[in-house]
Amino acid sequence: MALLGQLGPRRLAALLSHFGTAQAVLAASPTQLRSVPGLPRAVVHAIRDANPGSVPALLDAAARAGQSLLVPPSAEFPAALRSIPSPPVLLWARGLLPLLDAPAVAIVGSRDHSRYGEEIARELAIVAARAGIVVVSGMARGLDAVAHRGALDAGGQTIGVLGCGVDIMYPRQNAELFRRMYAEGLLLSEHPPGQRPDSPGAFPRRNRLISGLARVTVVVEAAEGSGTMLTVSSALEQGREVLVVPGPVNSPTSRGTNRLLREGATPLLEANDLLTLFGTALPTTADTGRRAPPCTLSPTEARVFDALGASGTHVDALALAVGIPVGELLATLLGLEIGGLAQALPGGHYRLTARA
Repeated sequence: MALLGQLGPRRLAALLSHFGTAQAVLAASPTQLRSVPGLPRAVVHAIRDANPGSVPALLDAAARAGQSLLVPPSAEFPAALRSIPSPPVLLWARGLLPLLDAPAVAIVGSRDHSRYGEEIARELAIVAARAGIVVVSGMARGLDAVAHRGALDAGGQTIGVLGCGVDIMYPRQNAELFRRMYAEGLLLSEHPPGQRPDSPGAFPRRNRLISGLARVTVVVEAAEGSGTMLTVSSALEQGREVLVVPGPVNSPTSRGTNRLLREGATPLLEANDLLTLFGTALPTTADTGRRAPPCTLSPTEARVFDALGASGTHVDALALAVGIPVGELLATLLGLEIGGLAQALPGGHYRLTARA
């Protein structure tokens, strides 16, 4: 059925349920095809015009481009997607297929995000990646891209689910991220190679795959009525755990997430809330044996946290190690002190606290 990408998963599933096999669908007469409820005349003509003999050439061309076609009988087809409502009939993949066997978290959020949302999404992705958890998102601009980059920057693994062919870079501003994903991650789609991102309903259908691949879906920021909220609905329908990051009450991009919390969703207050669901803990930093920085820290705070030792470091040495002015460093250290993560010592030295 790789020849008929315009069908969509529901029509493909209906055809396979009615006829049993793809070969039987392609061999069916127009009268037999019209007996399938809801099948438009244009689709009937497309099926009759399909050339099964071109499938080997199509698959060979995809393989040369680093793409694979996954179908449910294949051992490589993700087990997590076999039993979700409206499961995919097929998947196109490009990248590291073994990632489909690893535990995964979906990190999703607004395209028009705040600085707060960016910092939280990145830190969550970094913490998950350091713990060996695959980060799943939708390769959209905004927090999707932030989550993917955070996982890659931490040396971790990530899966991007597309609403177009895996060879289509959409949106174009994520071109560099796509190039990194081709080499270091995995891209998945129900759409055949070359399919543009203009198929009706493509992105809502993509959202069910994002949540379906993951054991847990984390919502960082979402306006009311946004596509992120559709991912939440899919996760709940699939019986997946949903965690929600609280946001400022006056932020439009947190109205959806805060409403979810008001309705009883589980808040995500620190990274360990996420890792506990995977039966793991915050990873240690190899050179110091201490824990990784909490996901609530800003990128600058996280860098200072990483540079601090347990025995004490002078502010001048810290400023040199982190690469920021002493004044900014002192303000950052004050924030870490307030948070109980750093302690001031005599002589301008600072160290991590026992809590850190």
